[in-house]
Amino acid sequence: MNFEILICGSDVNAYYMARCAHEAYGIKSYMLIKDKLVFTTCSNIINHIYNPDIWNEDGFVKAVNDFCKEKKDRKVVVISSNETYGQFLVKNKNSFEDNLLFNYPNLDIFENLINKERFYKNYSNMGLYFPKTIYYKKGDNFSFDSLTFPVIVKPANVVLFNHIDFLGKKKIYKIKSMDELTETIKILNNSGYDDTVIVQEFIPGDDSHLFDSVVYCGKDGKVKFVSFAQIGLQEHNPNMVGNAAVLINGFDTFETDKNEIKESIVSFMEKIHFRGFAEFDLKYDERDGKFKVLEINARQGRCSYYIAQCGLNLVKIFVDDLVNGKCKNYGFIDNKVMLTFVNKKIIKKYIKNDKFKKEALKMYRVSVNPLVYKKDMSLKRRFYLFKRLLNYKKSYKKFKW
Repeated sequence: MNFEILICGSDVNAYYMARCAHEAYGIKSYMLIKDKLVFTTCSNIINHIYNPDIWNEDGFVKAVNDFCKEKKDRKVVVISSNETYGQFLVKNKNSFEDNLLFNYPNLDIFENLINKERFYKNYSNMGLYFPKTIYYKKGDNFSFDSLTFPVIVKPANVVLFNHIDFLGKKKIYKIKSMDELTETIKILNNSGYDDTVIVQEFIPGDDSHLFDSVVYCGKDGKVKFVSFAQIGLQEHNPNMVGNAAVLINGFDTFETDKNEIKESIVSFMEKIHFRGFAEFDLKYDERDGKFKVLEINARQGRCSYYIAQCGLNLVKIFVDDLVNGKCKNYGFIDNKVMLTFVNKKIIKKYIKNDKFKKEALKMYRVSVNPLVYKKDMSLKRRFYLFKRLLNYKKSYKKFKW
């Protein structure tokens, strides 16, 4: 083969992309990491490159270029597992070595998606439905008296928020009263986060009202596939809310007509000239029968490995498009596939939608966990995965959503 895979990041997303590379080509990916996380560092399908400077833009560019120079006789397909490294790639696309290949949208589109204020404002008339949203910035003299609780509070600037640590930090805040909203705004104002805060209506419904759609747009700007999976259970840990714990593609307990939302997604992505992978986070609103877009990640999502189980290896799609120039048009992916990070006991106890729960228990034996790869099960990884399941049990018992 005339290419190498370089993955930037060390999270679940990064691990399953390395798994995809190993499944497709039998190769070890190179992984550029800032933090030594257990499920990647104890893997035997990854070549680790530890560099604490890559969270800084200049340090990241240098590290990627150093790798490309070392592999100067080969193509290097680079994949980011988070917004920060994706933004660094897009901003510095003219500063990298000639053998580096990646497929991401231009900087303006990328930043419109990762900044939630720009996202909701710039794309409000492009065929997608959004929850009702209010924007607040530190120092604004604004009254929230018109709000109906509960509401959702989240940072508009995800990249900035990810670089800040403070007591009480959560990925998303679900607020039940004006006093709680006032206190949360105060915490954010004092945290060092000084950009816009999103205050948004909470769309009624349990976790089974959440849906996940993964899209790939080729370097030619055309949508190559769209998936649509129902989430039965999301993570309930405050730092992980919004991430799916159990989902089933090709299944929908509400039996909705998804043609409108599928066509809207394809039309939207091609209108904005998107490139690469994107993940839509949606919630079904039974009040009007519409799928409301909560956000769009300009990358594959944490749970997107189910696409590989539908027969579309995510790394192979990148390689086919960027290296081989022969990316196929796969259309709508409706294979019935279940992905889960948790065990049967948690499914039985915490999934509220009985119809989804019944289907999940029936499919559990043939489900896939992105972290459980039979060719990468050292004793250390087995111990880690066992401990992870115990932590899930504690987490769901402790945190409610």
